[in-house]
Amino acid sequence: MNLSMTDLAIRYEAWIRLGAFAAVLFLMALWEVAAPRRRLSTKKAQRWLCNLGVAVIDTLTVRALFASAVVGVAWMARERNWGLLNGLELPFWLACVLSIVALDFVVYLQHVLFHAVPALWRLHMVHHTDLDFDVTTGNRFHPLEIVISMLLKAVFVVALGPPVVAVLTFEVLLNATAMFNHGNVRIPVGVDRVLRWFVVTPDMHRVHHSILSAETNSNFGFNLPWWDHLLGTYRDQPQSGHEGMTVGLRQFRDPQLLTLARILALPFVGDKGSYSFRDSTAFGKPGG
Repeated sequence: MNLSMTDLAIRYEAWIRLGAFAAVLFLMALWEVAAPRRRLSTKKAQRWLCNLGVAVIDTLTVRALFASAVVGVAWMARERNWGLLNGLELPFWLACVLSIVALDFVVYLQHVLFHAVPALWRLHMVHHTDLDFDVTTGNRFHPLEIVISMLLKAVFVVALGPPVVAVLTFEVLLNATAMFNHGNVRIPVGVDRVLRWFVVTPDMHRVHHSILSAETNSNFGFNLPWWDHLLGTYRDQPQSGHEGMTVGLRQFRDPQLLTLARILALPFVGDKGSYSFRDSTAFGKPGG
């Protein structure tokens, strides 16, 4: 039986994503041991149990509600000829590249939105309550945030009509780069300077996890760094330096109160604090 790339993407979507996740997590964990960027301030076992526990709950929630997630939406859009790209006769490779770049821009805008809207910030602050910054932080998202994100991406996929393979590739890249740019790994300054023109590096994204709200409101990119440069949300370095900066939020500093059960309840009972834009006069100021 001959299967097309689209058929393979649909049939093995879950296994492809799981395999990529496990491989990147393993490699990043080894890198963090071999060349850590910062000394961790809290117990690693407790944080990993919490962060990976949230990731498992997120995955089960998405599978229960969306089956094959946005990959399935892309397949439906193709079958029904929905979306801009399904009406254009573009080379397959070009449609894939345009789709991945467009989806990345949507995720950037979505990230900004989760900082700008108080109700959405309540969900997103779960991600920022991590008191350390490592590969597992890239999976610390409240299930309701993941569901809203999935719905927003699904709407865009229907409007765009991207190839199924491009959507699967983007989803794998998004998860892989999220774990990479949250890695507690040391990259030579010169290498980092070059890399961050093409991909969001750990040193670039770590600024976004600063306790200072003006820094929290910068470097929103997950995969491509271009949107921060173009839209004025790029900040080169944290004010206190990477070793000296404090990670997390001011109102959540006790690691004993950041268990899995409690962070799941946090959006409904926790103090939203200085949730980004309202109190950050430096939003949109480049450099820093």
